[in-house]
Amino acid sequence: MTGNSARSQLPSTDGNAAAEQLLLEIRFFAKPDRLKLIRPVVLAAARMCGFDEQGGQDIVLATDEACQNVIIHGYRGQPDKQITLTAYDIADGIQIRLRDTAPAADPAHIHPRDLDDIRPGGLGTHFMQAAMDDVVYLPAPGGVGNLLRLTKHLPRQP
Repeated sequence: MTGNSARSQLPSTDGNAAAEQLLLEIRFFAKPDRLKLIRPVVLAAARMCGFDEQGGQDIVLATDEACQNVIIHGYRGQPDKQITLTAYDIADGIQIRLRDTAPAADPAHIHPRDLDDIRPGGLGTHFMQAAMDDVVYLPAPGGVGNLLRLTKHLPRQP
Protein backbone atom coordinates (compact mmCIF):
# COMPACT_ATOMS: atom_id res chain seq x y z
CA MET A 1 0.00 0.00 0.00
CA THR A 2 1.16 3.51 -0.68
CA GLY A 3 1.94 6.05 2.01
CA ASN A 4 -1.64 6.99 2.86
CA SER A 5 -1.31 8.17 6.43
CA ALA A 6 -4.49 10.00 7.32
CA ARG A 7 -7.67 7.98 7.05
CA SER A 8 -10.99 9.57 7.72
CA GLN A 9 -14.00 7.90 9.25
CA LEU A 10 -16.55 8.17 6.48
CA PRO A 11 -20.01 6.69 6.36
CA SER A 12 -19.64 3.22 4.93
CA THR A 13 -22.22 1.83 2.55
CA ASP A 14 -21.86 -1.64 4.05
CA GLY A 15 -22.36 -0.68 7.69
CA ASN A 16 -18.69 -1.30 8.45
CA ALA A 17 -17.11 1.59 10.31
CA ALA A 18 -13.68 0.67 8.98
CA ALA A 19 -11.49 3.64 8.11
CA GLU A 20 -11.38 4.55 4.46
CA GLN A 21 -9.77 7.43 2.69
CA LEU A 22 -11.64 9.33 0.02
CA LEU A 23 -9.35 9.54 -3.00
CA LEU A 24 -11.65 11.38 -5.37
CA GLU A 25 -15.17 12.31 -6.25
CA ILE A 26 -16.05 13.16 -9.82
CA ARG A 27 -19.42 14.09 -11.27
CA PHE A 28 -19.68 13.83 -15.04
CA PHE A 29 -22.33 13.88 -17.73
CA ALA A 30 -23.59 10.50 -18.88
CA LYS A 31 -21.96 10.67 -22.30
CA PRO A 32 -19.81 7.81 -23.62
CA ASP A 33 -16.99 10.17 -24.57
CA ARG A 34 -16.65 11.24 -20.92
CA LEU A 35 -15.44 7.73 -20.09
CA LYS A 36 -12.17 8.59 -21.88
CA LEU A 37 -11.57 11.08 -19.06
CA ILE A 38 -12.62 8.70 -16.28
CA ARG A 39 -10.51 5.65 -17.23
CA PRO A 40 -7.05 7.13 -16.51
CA VAL A 41 -8.28 8.64 -13.25
CA VAL A 42 -9.61 5.28 -12.04
CA LEU A 43 -6.35 3.60 -13.06
CA ALA A 44 -4.35 6.18 -11.12
CA ALA A 45 -6.56 5.66 -8.05
CA ALA A 46 -6.07 1.89 -8.28
CA ARG A 47 -2.32 2.31 -8.55
CA MET A 48 -2.34 4.61 -5.49
CA CYS A 49 -4.08 1.80 -3.59
CA GLY A 50 -1.27 -0.62 -4.43
CA PHE A 51 -2.58 -2.46 -7.49
CA ASP A 52 -0.27 -3.38 -10.33
CA GLU A 53 -1.05 -2.44 -13.94
CA GLN A 54 -3.19 -5.54 -14.62
CA GLY A 55 -5.14 -5.17 -11.38
CA GLY A 56 -5.69 -1.51 -12.17
CA GLN A 57 -6.91 -2.33 -15.68
CA ASP A 58 -9.39 -4.83 -14.22
CA ILE A 59 -10.79 -2.09 -11.97
CA VAL A 60 -10.98 0.30 -14.93
CA LEU A 61 -12.84 -2.33 -16.98
CA ALA A 62 -15.42 -2.95 -14.23
CA THR A 63 -15.93 0.77 -13.64
CA ASP A 64 -16.23 1.50 -17.36
CA GLU A 65 -18.78 -1.29 -17.84
CA ALA A 66 -20.83 -0.05 -14.89
CA CYS A 67 -20.82 3.51 -16.25
CA GLN A 68 -21.84 2.28 -19.70
CA ASN A 69 -24.74 0.39 -18.12
CA VAL A 70 -25.92 3.58 -16.44
CA ILE A 71 -25.63 5.54 -19.69
CA ILE A 72 -27.39 2.92 -21.83
CA HIS A 73 -29.87 1.24 -19.50
CA GLY A 74 -30.36 3.71 -16.66
CA TYR A 75 -30.47 7.01 -18.47
CA ARG A 76 -31.30 5.53 -21.88
CA GLY A 77 -28.83 7.86 -23.59
CA GLN A 78 -29.98 11.13 -21.97
CA PRO A 79 -26.69 13.09 -22.10
CA ASP A 80 -27.85 15.80 -19.66
CA LYS A 81 -27.93 13.32 -16.75
CA GLN A 82 -24.97 12.85 -14.43
CA ILE A 83 -23.02 10.06 -12.75
CA THR A 84 -21.05 10.56 -9.55
CA LEU A 85 -17.98 8.36 -9.10
CA THR A 86 -16.20 8.17 -5.78
CA ALA A 87 -13.08 6.15 -5.11
CA TYR A 88 -11.92 5.13 -1.65
CA ASP A 89 -8.62 3.69 -0.50
CA ILE A 90 -9.77 0.95 1.89
CA ALA A 91 -7.53 -1.01 4.24
CA ASP A 92 -6.82 -3.80 1.74
CA GLY A 93 -7.79 -2.42 -1.65
CA ILE A 94 -10.09 0.01 -3.40
CA GLN A 95 -13.78 0.71 -3.43
CA ILE A 96 -15.53 2.51 -6.28
CA ARG A 97 -19.06 3.83 -5.81
CA LEU A 98 -21.22 4.95 -8.69
CA ARG A 99 -24.32 7.01 -8.03
CA ASP A 100 -26.95 7.99 -10.57
CA THR A 101 -30.45 9.41 -10.54
CA ALA A 102 -31.93 7.02 -13.10
CA PRO A 103 -35.07 5.09 -12.21
CA ALA A 104 -34.23 2.56 -9.50
CA ALA A 105 -33.05 -0.73 -10.94
CA ASP A 106 -34.14 -4.03 -9.41
CA PRO A 107 -30.95 -5.97 -8.58
CA ALA A 108 -32.86 -9.22 -9.00
CA HIS A 109 -33.16 -8.39 -12.70
CA ILE A 110 -29.52 -7.41 -13.21
CA HIS A 111 -27.52 -10.39 -14.37
CA PRO A 112 -25.20 -11.29 -17.23
CA ARG A 113 -26.55 -13.14 -20.20
CA ASP A 114 -25.52 -16.75 -20.75
CA LEU A 115 -21.93 -16.93 -22.00
CA ASP A 116 -23.03 -19.55 -24.55
CA ASP A 117 -25.24 -16.90 -26.18
CA ILE A 118 -22.65 -15.61 -28.65
CA ARG A 119 -23.53 -12.08 -29.76
CA PRO A 120 -22.33 -8.54 -29.12
CA GLY A 121 -23.22 -6.83 -25.86
CA GLY A 122 -24.77 -7.99 -22.65
CA LEU A 123 -21.58 -9.02 -20.86
CA GLY A 124 -20.94 -5.90 -18.79
CA THR A 125 -22.20 -7.38 -15.52
CA HIS A 126 -20.19 -10.55 -16.21
CA PHE A 127 -17.02 -8.48 -16.67
CA MET A 128 -17.77 -6.48 -13.52
CA GLN A 129 -18.25 -9.62 -11.43
CA ALA A 130 -15.16 -11.29 -12.90
CA ALA A 131 -12.92 -8.26 -12.36
CA MET A 132 -14.05 -7.27 -8.87
CA ASP A 133 -14.30 -9.14 -5.58
CA ASP A 134 -17.60 -7.57 -4.63
CA VAL A 135 -20.33 -5.99 -6.77
CA VAL A 136 -23.24 -4.75 -4.68
CA TYR A 137 -26.33 -2.80 -5.72
CA LEU A 138 -27.44 -0.65 -2.78
CA PRO A 139 -30.43 1.56 -2.08
CA ALA A 140 -29.58 5.07 -3.16
CA PRO A 141 -29.50 7.81 -0.55
CA GLY A 142 -32.83 9.59 -0.43
CA GLY A 143 -34.45 6.74 -2.36
CA VAL A 144 -33.72 8.33 -5.73
CA GLY A 145 -31.57 6.60 -8.31
CA ASN A 146 -29.04 3.84 -7.85
CA LEU A 147 -25.83 3.23 -5.95
CA LEU A 148 -23.35 0.57 -7.06
CA ARG A 149 -20.40 -0.45 -4.89
CA LEU A 150 -17.45 -2.16 -6.57
CA THR A 151 -14.73 -3.51 -4.26
CA LYS A 152 -11.38 -5.05 -5.17
CA HIS A 153 -8.96 -6.39 -2.57
CA LEU A 154 -5.22 -6.48 -3.07
CA PRO A 155 -3.85 -9.95 -3.79
CA ARG A 156 -2.61 -11.71 -0.68
CA GLN A 157 1.16 -11.86 -0.41
CA PRO A 158 2.58 -15.42 -0.14
